Amino acid sequence: RARAAAGRRGRRGRRGRRGRGSRAQAASARDRQGLTEPPGSVSAALRGPGARLPLLWSLRGHCQPAALGGWRRHPPPPTVKRGRRSFSSSERTRGPNLKEWLREQFCDHPLEHCEDTRLHDAAYVGDLQTLRSLLQEESYRSRINEKSVWCCGWLPCTPLRIAATAGHGNCVDFLIRKGAEVDLVDVKGQTALYVAVVNGHLESAQILLEAGADPNGSRHHRSTPVYHASRVGRADILKALIRYGADVDVNHHLTPDAQPPFSRRLTSLVVCPLYISAAYHNLQCFKLLLQAGANPDFNCNGPVNTQGFYRGSPGCVMDAVLRHGCEAAFVSLLVEFGANLNLVKWESLGPESRGRRKVDPEALQVFKEARSVPRSLLNLCRVAVRRALGKYRLHLIPSLPLPDPIKKFLLYE
Repeated sequence: RARAAAGRRGRRGRRGRRGRGSRAQAASARDRQGLTEPPGSVSAALRGPGARLPLLWSLRGHCQPAALGGWRRHPPPPTVKRGRRSFSSSERTRGPNLKEWLREQFCDHPLEHCEDTRLHDAAYVGDLQTLRSLLQEESYRSRINEKSVWCCGWLPCTPLRIAATAGHGNCVDFLIRKGAEVDLVDVKGQTALYVAVVNGHLESAQILLEAGADPNGSRHHRSTPVYHASRVGRADILKALIRYGADVDVNHHLTPDAQPPFSRRLTSLVVCPLYISAAYHNLQCFKLLLQAGANPDFNCNGPVNTQGFYRGSPGCVMDAVLRHGCEAAFVSLLVEFGANLNLVKWESLGPESRGRRKVDPEALQVFKEARSVPRSLLNLCRVAVRRALGKYRLHLIPSLPLPDPIKKFLLYE
C-alpha cells in the first residue's frame, strides 16, 4: 500500500509539472506573437476586486471598447490577410475603438454630424420635456429618424427605437406624433415594436400597434414579437399582437424565392410559436394561439415534412407536448382544435421516454383515449367551419349574423 501511494504521488507530481510546463509554453508563445490582454480591459477588471459591469464602465467613461473583444494584437500588422480577403485599416482598428467603428459604419450621417446625441439621450432617459424643446427646432425635426450611437448604447438606433426599448410610453407617443417612422429597423433587423415586446413594455407596444406598426416585426429578423411573447408567457402582449393581426405561424417569413436551407429552418418545429409556448408550459398563450388559428399539427401550411428535422426531434406539436411533459390540458386543447393524432408514433411514448422529460401519465392517458374514440360530430363541425373561414378571417366571427351561443362556440369561448 505504501509503494502504491508513493507511485500515485509521483504520477500526480509529473502531471503537475507537465501542466505547468505547457502553460508556460503557451504564455511564451503568446508573447512571441504579440498577443497581450489590453490593460484596463473589462475581462481583466471583472477578475479583480473592484469588478464592475461593462455598462457601468462605459457610463463612467473609462471603459475600453477593445475589452469586449478579448485578446488583441499590439501593435497590429500593416495588412492582415486571411484567404483572399484583405482587411482595411478601419476594420483592423475597430477593436480598440468599437463604438467609433459602429458609428462610422452604421450611422446615417458623417461622424462630425453625429456628435450631438441630445435627442437620442433624451429618448433613452425618458426626458419628454427635453424632447419637446429639441423638436421645436427644424434641425432636430429633420433628425427624428436618424440612427446614431447615444450615450449608453453601442448600436446606432433611432430615438423611437431607444424610447421603446426603455419603455417610455409617453416619449414613444410624442415621437410618433412628431413624424417618427414606426417600422424602421436597427442594424440587427429589430423594429421598435419587437424591442418593446422583448423588454416587456405593454404600453409602448400598444402605442406602436395603434400607430400602424407591423405586428410581425421585420422580415430581416428571424424572431417575431409573437414568438417572444409566447416564449416568456406574456399573454397580455400576445393578445394585443393578435388583435392587430399578427401572424401566429411563420408564413410571413416564407416567400416563393426562399432557398431550401433557409425555408427548411423556418418550417422546423422550433420556430413555431405554438411549440415554444408548450415547451415553456405557457398554457394561456398556447390557447390564445390556437384560438387565433395556429395550425395544431405543424406551423406551416401543407403536409408535414420531417426530412429537415434533427434526429429524434418531435415531428408535430402533439409529439412535442407529450415529450416535454406538459399537463393534460395541452393535449385536450390540441384534440379540441382538430390535431391529427396519427402523426404521433406510439413507440416514442413509453414510460421511459428519451425526451427531455418523461411523458406525463395523465396527458398520455388523455391522448390514448382520444385516439381510441371517434370524435363527435359537433367537434368535427366546428373544426371544419373554422378551417373554411381561414385563420385570417376568424376575427370576423363576432360580426356574423349568427346567435351569440354559436359565435362563442366557434371562438372556443
